[in-house]
Amino acid sequence: MSLADGIFKSMCEDILTNGTSTEGQKVRPHWPDGTPAYTIKQFGVVNRYDLRKEFPAITLRRTALKSCMDEILWIWQKKSNNIHDLHSHIWDEWADENGSIGKAYGYQLGVKHHYPEGEFDQVDRVLFDLKNNPYSRRIMTNIYQHQDLSEMALYPCAWSVTFNVTHNPGDEKLTLNAVLNQRSQDVLAANNWNVCQYAILLMMFAQVSDMIPGELVHMITDAHIYDRHQDIVRELISRPEYPAPKVSLNPEVKDFYAFTTADLIVEDYVTGEQIRDIPIAI
Repeated sequence: MSLADGIFKSMCEDILTNGTSTEGQKVRPHWPDGTPAYTIKQFGVVNRYDLRKEFPAITLRRTALKSCMDEILWIWQKKSNNIHDLHSHIWDEWADENGSIGKAYGYQLGVKHHYPEGEFDQVDRVLFDLKNNPYSRRIMTNIYQHQDLSEMALYPCAWSVTFNVTHNPGDEKLTLNAVLNQRSQDVLAANNWNVCQYAILLMMFAQVSDMIPGELVHMITDAHIYDRHQDIVRELISRPEYPAPKVSLNPEVKDFYAFTTADLIVEDYVTGEQIRDIPIAI
């Protein structure tokens, strides 16, 4: 059965059983009808996914893997902050009349910074270091820039990624690992979506750096289940599990900027019934 299913179920059960509630407190999120969106939450959730064992897609319901990749390419490859460059509508709620989400996400990754070796944006700096200085302990990105928060439609949720390279005895190639830091997460709507898209990012970076994709460690400061999601989550984690899908990339692609969603190969992805019309707090 899928290892990701077990991790997801354990996390949800822990939140529902041992979490704390925000009901009656002052909260920013609300439902489209104006009602406050309260949560039950756990602080400091850490989940580990080893891509050498299997791809971390849950099978309790289908995660749209090509859409996950499309969004990660929008942020990390296109470095865009405009929803017209995205093929889904997940950011529509936060975009202005021109499609912009302000100085958020892809915008921050595209800002160039000065280093001793020259000018790089954050993505190109990661790619440079993986090629030239793979054992550096400084290979990281940070899009939570305080000076620009007032010009962001939404403060970044997944705000930092730290890459770390290891060499396992007997392996010809180095292994690329990553830590994803997330300040806040809607567990039902976004957990496996985020896990899968950063797993795909790790796979892409590993491939173009001639490395093996290793562990993705997901650190969530505030992992929460909204009040209107709790019954849905209880039903979801009661479902049967299936084997994890086989997920790979087109091995011919050696340039990160050449990847498209057509290069994602998904095989044997058997899942439970999809959940439609999940209410989203704003």
